Amino acid sequence: MTNHIFGRSTRGVLPAAVAGDGCYLIDAAGKRYLDGSGGAAVSCLGHSDIGVRAALHAQLDRLAFAHTGFFTSEPAEALADTLVEHAPEGLDRVYLVSGGSEAVEAALKLARQYFLEIGQPQRHRIIARRQSYHGNTLGALAAGGNAWRRAQFAPLLVEVSHIAPCYEYRDRAGGETPEAYGRRVADELEAEIMVLGPETVMAFVAEPVVGATMGAVPAVPGYLKRIREICDRHGVLLILDEVMCGMGRTGYLFACEEDGVVPDMIAIAKGLGAGYQPIGALLVQGRIYGAIAAGSGFFQHGHTYMGHAMAATAGNAVLKAIFERGLLERVRAQGAKLDAALRAAFGQHPHVGDIRGRGLFRGLELVADRETRSPFDPARRLHATLKAEALEAGLICYPMGGTIDGARGDHVLLAPPFIIADAEIEELVGKLSAALGRALAAT
Repeated sequence: MTNHIFGRSTRGVLPAAVAGDGCYLIDAAGKRYLDGSGGAAVSCLGHSDIGVRAALHAQLDRLAFAHTGFFTSEPAEALADTLVEHAPEGLDRVYLVSGGSEAVEAALKLARQYFLEIGQPQRHRIIARRQSYHGNTLGALAAGGNAWRRAQFAPLLVEVSHIAPCYEYRDRAGGETPEAYGRRVADELEAEIMVLGPETVMAFVAEPVVGATMGAVPAVPGYLKRIREICDRHGVLLILDEVMCGMGRTGYLFACEEDGVVPDMIAIAKGLGAGYQPIGALLVQGRIYGAIAAGSGFFQHGHTYMGHAMAATAGNAVLKAIFERGLLERVRAQGAKLDAALRAAFGQHPHVGDIRGRGLFRGLELVADRETRSPFDPARRLHATLKAEALEAGLICYPMGGTIDGARGDHVLLAPPFIIADAEIEELVGKLSAALGRALAAT
């Protein structure tokens, strides 16, 4: 068969997915794959949700698309209402986009325009964290702190300051409490603000639970509250990137709820559409919207498919499922079971240094030596071998390299559908264990 797809890689031939069945994907040969990572923490309802499919079929018969330069639509309005109803206090406007990178890009541009509108044009600097990932468009990539992803595009990126991540496993000192550690690394934000000049800084961007680049690393207690205090003291906007960790993935609709923090903006995507449609959103504090409304009246941004009726319909159906089926509670319960199963299988594994995460968002950090926490030689590409071995075994998981600094370190991220059953948790952990054994033997 001739292949004209320009895919993610020019090497290898991927199996063709032809069907979905609950937590499983099925390829053209009939092989079933347990989706242990929801693709990339996307497929929170699995691959054959009857309610979402029915909603999309019904909407398609009414209206597929109307450009938001001319019309609003009932699905878009309903989605915004539902998100605001359940959002942290004060987030009362929703800017609908088509994915996570678009949501973060919109946040950065809105932050800049906000300060122009309120008469502080000198504020333009962004601070983020090392080993973060905020998307692949140029603004989002600049905000991200992953050296490997940034390297070849560096000449195209705007200047962004990067401070330490909140990475307890690697960076908390012996004898230091988690709270003291969190305050120490949070205070790096204030130090950087003072270096740059408080009057020039517009935003700090962070993931409450770091996903792709570090493998489900949550903030320690008190860290984000300290970050919020520092931002407030210096008039800096706090932008939380919940593209991967939000929409129920941690057991809360918004991950920052567990930390007791209210940001100025939250970027969401992935689980919002659950893979049934491409959709993302930026939730914004009312005062930010109000500054635009009282000033120019126009956010100088936009995309053709923003507020798409079919995409918004999917978002509404996903949120309906989450609330009506009690899936937030289920995520917390099944997440505890997954954590227990991972600790039983890997808690004493000589090459698993850390098991971490929240809800159904879990990560394992792989190490050459458990005692010294030394990583594997990057040349081994353990993460890539593990991904291939897991796929061969019929398990989809999300291993990545460069966990520590963009070059060294390996981890595997797990983010199965919220509907995962006990037996499927057992299958996931069993297949991951076997795949890791084979990957270690092969590298």
